[in-house]
Amino acid sequence: MYVKTASTLFRLLGDEARLRLLRLLSQERLNVSELTAVLGIAQSGVSRHLGLLRDAGLVSEEREGGFTFMRATPDEQDARLGPVWSLLQTRFDAAGADAIVREDQARLRQVLQQRRDNAETHGGATGSGRRQFVPGRSWAAWSRGLGLLLPRHTVVDLGCGEGFLTLEVARWAAHVIAVDRSAPVLERARDLAARRRIANVEWRLGEIEQPPIEPGAADIALLSQALHHAEDPLQALRAATRVVHVQGRVLVLDLLAHREEWTRERLGDRWLGFEPDALTRMMSDAGLVDVQVGPDDDAAVSPFGVLTAIGTKPATRARRK
Repeated sequence: MYVKTASTLFRLLGDEARLRLLRLLSQERLNVSELTAVLGIAQSGVSRHLGLLRDAGLVSEEREGGFTFMRATPDEQDARLGPVWSLLQTRFDAAGADAIVREDQARLRQVLQQRRDNAETHGGATGSGRRQFVPGRSWAAWSRGLGLLLPRHTVVDLGCGEGFLTLEVARWAAHVIAVDRSAPVLERARDLAARRRIANVEWRLGEIEQPPIEPGAADIALLSQALHHAEDPLQALRAATRVVHVQGRVLVLDLLAHREEWTRERLGDRWLGFEPDALTRMMSDAGLVDVQVGPDDDAAVSPFGVLTAIGTKPATRARRK
C-alpha cells in the first residue's frame, strides 16, 4: 500500500503545471482567477490541478468573504509528505534563475499589486485598505443552493474528464451520465466519486462526437471545456442535441477565441477557443433554437475568457433561413 501511495504521489508531482502551482502557493495564498492569470493556463485546467493537489493533501482551501484562496499546506501528520515537501522546498528555493519561474514571479507581482489596488478601491470607510466583506457570502454556496431549486434532472456530461464538474452536478441531479474518451481518466473520476460517496453517476467510455447514450435520454447535456478538444465541434453539438429529449437543453462552457498557440502542444487543444458568432451558428446548425451565447469578463485579467452558451431542442428541427 505504501509503495502504491508513493507512486501515485510522485506521478502527481511529475507535472510541470502542478509544480508551478505548488511553488506559487508555497509563497502566497491565491485564488483560481489569480493563479490563472499567473500561469497562463485555462481556468478549468487550474481547477483540475488544484483538485488533484487538494485530494493528495498538498494544498488546502481558505475562505474569506466571497473568495476561496488556496495555499500549500502539506499535512504535517502525514509521514509521506514531510520528506517530499522538504525536497520540493529545496528545489523551489534553487529555481530562481529558471526562465519560467522568473515569468511566474513577474506575473505574481502584478497579480498581488492588482489585489492591493482592488482592496484600496473597495476598502471601507476606515481607509484601512481591507475590502469589506459580508460574512457568510459565498458564490459557490449560492450556486449549489440554486441548483437545489432545479427539478431532479437527468444530466449528460460530455467530455467529463476527471469528474470535478460532474460531481458538483450530481449534488442536485437525479442521475448523471458522464462520458470521456480516456479510460484512465474515467478510473480517476470513479475513484474521486467513491471518496466523496457520490453514487448517482454512471461513467461511460466513448467519444463526445458519438457518445454511447440512447437518443432523448437526458434533460440536459453539458459540454464544459470539452468542445475545444473535439475533433469535430459541430458533430459534438449534434450528439449533445441528440441525447436530450424534446425541450431539453444543451449548455456549453468553453474558451473565447484566443491566440495562445502553445495550448495545442501542451494541453492537446484542437481549437483556440470560439468566437461568439461562430458558436451561435454551430449550435443552430446542430438543431438547437433559442440559442444564447455570451462571454464573461475574465479576459481582462487572463488570456483565456470563457463563453457560456445555451440552446433548446425543438419539437421539430428548425429550418435555417
